[in-house]
Amino acid sequence: MGKAFDISLVLDFIPELLRYLHITLIVLGGSIVLGLVGGVLLAVPRLYRIPVLSQLATLYVSFMRGTPILIKLFLVYYGLPELLKPIGIDLSRTDPLVFVIVTYALSDAASFAEIFRGAVRSVDKGQTEAAYAAGMTTFQSFRRIVVPQALIVAFPNMANTLIGSLKDTSLAFSIGVMDMVGRGQTLISATSHALEVYISLSVVYYVIVIVLEKGFALAERRLQRHERKSTVPKPAVRAERLKRLAG
Repeated sequence: MGKAFDISLVLDFIPELLRYLHITLIVLGGSIVLGLVGGVLLAVPRLYRIPVLSQLATLYVSFMRGTPILIKLFLVYYGLPELLKPIGIDLSRTDPLVFVIVTYALSDAASFAEIFRGAVRSVDKGQTEAAYAAGMTTFQSFRRIVVPQALIVAFPNMANTLIGSLKDTSLAFSIGVMDMVGRGQTLISATSHALEVYISLSVVYYVIVIVLEKGFALAERRLQRHERKSTVPKPAVRAERLKRLAG
């Protein structure tokens, strides 16, 4: 049974939890970077319908999207050492943080693959054909025509995936990683003030998410600045159009 609720402890717990914020950010940063690379590698076979690889990528994405992150975390933590043991690789002394990053990277890769695939397919094929007609190669048209537009489409979903991953990092303590939640568990054991600890964790995670959302909103507006310029006519152009309409 916990002790009587004491709101003042929230202010004491938050600085203590923030001492472990860097662990959460390491997990998030590592998994997002590796997940982006994996997402590209998974999206390419499906976009270009490469036999066998396309089917394998589809199966992988389906499995990753259909299983809870906690189950995947245990599968990697307990399964990867057993899988690599026969070929002489011993992971028994590996830091659990590595297994967390690998798990979240594998999971994020599936999400990013679907985001990339959808974003690339949203670009009008006529623009690619026009790029070919202008003399561009396949790579040039993809890099200069498709990627800039696909990035604008993909960015909001990429931001959502990153925020979702941040919240998923709260499960890392389940395999022994001492992140903010792990530190929170030790505070609960030491003080028996569970509610105050969870309120403190909620405040910390919420503030981080708000900061990220504001940053992503600024980045999204910056990505879309060329579109806004192209869609909003200049005053001189508007005046000319009005003159034509007025006859």
